[in-house]
Amino acid sequence: MSSAAVGTSASHTPAPHTPDPENPTPAPQRSVLPVLAIVVTVLMWASTFVIMRWSATDISPGPLALIRLLAGSLTLTALILWVRRGQRLIPRGRGLANTAAFGVIWFAVYTLVFNWAGHFLDAGTVAMMVNLAPLMVGVGAVVFFKEAFSRRLFLGMLISLSGIGFITAAGSTGQLAWAGLIIAFGAAVLYAAGMMVQKLALRDVDPLSATWLGCVAGALALLPFLGQTAGELGDISTGTLIGAIYMGIGPSALGFWFWGYAMNHFPTGKVASATLAVPAVVVLMSALTLGEVPPPLAILGGAVCLAGVAVAQLRRPQRRRSVTRAA
Repeated sequence: MSSAAVGTSASHTPAPHTPDPENPTPAPQRSVLPVLAIVVTVLMWASTFVIMRWSATDISPGPLALIRLLAGSLTLTALILWVRRGQRLIPRGRGLANTAAFGVIWFAVYTLVFNWAGHFLDAGTVAMMVNLAPLMVGVGAVVFFKEAFSRRLFLGMLISLSGIGFITAAGSTGQLAWAGLIIAFGAAVLYAAGMMVQKLALRDVDPLSATWLGCVAGALALLPFLGQTAGELGDISTGTLIGAIYMGIGPSALGFWFWGYAMNHFPTGKVASATLAVPAVVVLMSALTLGEVPPPLAILGGAVCLAGVAVAQLRRPQRRRSVTRAA
């Protein structure tokens, strides 16, 4: 569809002039929406780290996760009833099983552990630890999905991994809580596992349906926290409640839908590497809203991670075949 489509349109009629290698034809617009989906999702997901950290003293991890997923489930249910009206909504067999597993792993358990990490670490450090996940996904995409091996992608991810080393060094100096680093690492493992299972689910289920069913499955998995949520609801601030609802509507509902859409248009490892930009956004948001800045070693590690993103996302320019001169 990419190169073939361009080639067809170019050969439809004789070209009035020879293409200039110095000014290649702009890329087709087909990739604009998937790229926009990634950018919006990255911004929304970055905001969850700040809200999670801000609300840590006001609400427990379980209730915060349950409120978030209930809001997300209601939003997605309304959305899918509008978009898919008159169509079969529930997939069968393998598609339903993979979607439910993706929802429990990524929506429920990851969100719970993610909220827990915010009780120990600042938002920026949590973001940098969680972004170990793309490294794991990049390897898994090659091993399990047989996606093409990209030396540039893996070089960028290895650079980012060295940046994570600086973050862990900050923990060894006592600047960060080791318990928080371990919990955040666990969240990264769950993040990667959820993304891999999501890729399997998207083979049989469209992105919107997968996001909807996954969010519902996650909310159901968190129902054991319903009693605790009811007990804390009267004591939490209005801002915390609004923040939890926003995380359900924006990052969970729309964000995961957009993410699934992007996953259907780009290789898994390529999409995953884009999330390495999240820590920089989180650090900026956290500094402006919470007045929190990670330790210097963690900031250095984050800068190295972003350098890895630049390497992973940079595409090598394609060589053009030499044009045969007319006699």
